[in-house]
Amino acid sequence: MSLPSAAAFARSFRSLPLRLAGVGILSALLAPESAEAQARVAVPPAAQQVDAAVLPLPEAMRAGATVLGYRTAGKLETLRQGSNGMRCLADDPTDERFHVACYHDSIEPFMARGRELRANGVVGAQVDTVRYAEVVSGKIVMPKTAALYQLTGPKGDYDAVKKAAPQSKPLFVIYVPGATTASTGLSTVAAVGTPWLMFPGTPKAHIMFTPSM
Repeated sequence: MSLPSAAAFARSFRSLPLRLAGVGILSALLAPESAEAQARVAVPPAAQQVDAAVLPLPEAMRAGATVLGYRTAGKLETLRQGSNGMRCLADDPTDERFHVACYHDSIEPFMARGRELRANGVVGAQVDTVRYAEVVSGKIVMPKTAALYQLTGPKGDYDAVKKAAPQSKPLFVIYVPGATTASTGLSTVAAVGTPWLMFPGTPKAHIMFTPSM
């Protein structure tokens, strides 16, 4: 079995910050569509979005998670308030793939700021440039550690009857802001069977895990 490169995982993970992204995270995660185009997009029922959004989490954690989703395409809002400190993002109906992600509430300020910046037209690396500066200034407070879980697959992969996304691939992340190889003993090179560190030394440094481990 071959393992995608760290760069490939970075492209997948980039979807998270777009919405988170982020756990992105999200993108981790895609330019916004026009308001007219978004209005034509069918938005699944809130209950279906909630069921799909919590799929990345361990089963015991799903019922207590807060879920953000869509009542109107393009407008992310709270669909369910949770109680266990985890926050999940429903699949964006305007996205060209199926993507859901869940992360600890402690990293929400960083994720929410990414969404805000992109909504205001900030793009690419400039989003992190702004966020990193705000972490340094104390405007954004990062946690010591925070978990993120995600599923990514083809558009329409979620089966509302079976409550499953059979073709979607999981990814697990532990944020460790500022971490480096020297401080953790983790390599920054992706390898089969081991965790590795991405974006070392930055506010969004995180340990990557894959199911093959």
